[in-house]
Amino acid sequence: MNPGERLRTFWNERYASPDYAYGTQPNDFLVARAASFDKGSRILCLADGEGRNGVWLATQGHRVSSLDIADQGIVKARELAQVAGVVIDAQVADVTEFDPGVEGWDAIVSIFLHLPPAPRRALHARCAQALRPGGVFVYEAYAQGQLGRGTGGPPDAALLPALEELLGDWPGCEVVHRFSGPRAVREGALHSGVGVVNQVVARRLA
Repeated sequence: MNPGERLRTFWNERYASPDYAYGTQPNDFLVARAASFDKGSRILCLADGEGRNGVWLATQGHRVSSLDIADQGIVKARELAQVAGVVIDAQVADVTEFDPGVEGWDAIVSIFLHLPPAPRRALHARCAQALRPGGVFVYEAYAQGQLGRGTGGPPDAALLPALEELLGDWPGCEVVHRFSGPRAVREGALHSGVGVVNQVVARRLA
């Protein structure tokens, strides 16, 4: 089994329960940043799991594409969208191989997606080019200092970068928000308690 297949199996098993592993409510950092999005924005949600963020964005009147490597996550995302009375374009895709195109998105969202440094930088660079001028990349994930806290995130320091490692990831973009430090994260059973996070908002320059 290759690494991509192992990862797909891991997440399919995690999402096999009828419960939603990270709840059904959106990430609160995303909610705060999305307040500035124009209604009807075209938004790409990377590794959107069971769809909580993508579905919420759709309820706000946005046009949402939601990607995840796990078939089971996409099934539950579509079910969540149906319950919410919205439609999202939910696709099974490996974000490390996905081509987001050029200048097609008003916003791209990455919430608790943890990748090794090389594929992370490559993905972020592709996404920078995929934003329309003025479009934003909204990022939150666990950071250095989270390892061993037991409140969420991967047990691998290589997947928990320092904020400084991230800031050059989006060529052609201006970082308009940056934060690294502890905050309470309460998202279902698996993100529960104070965690150390990185937050970045990068805006595509004209």
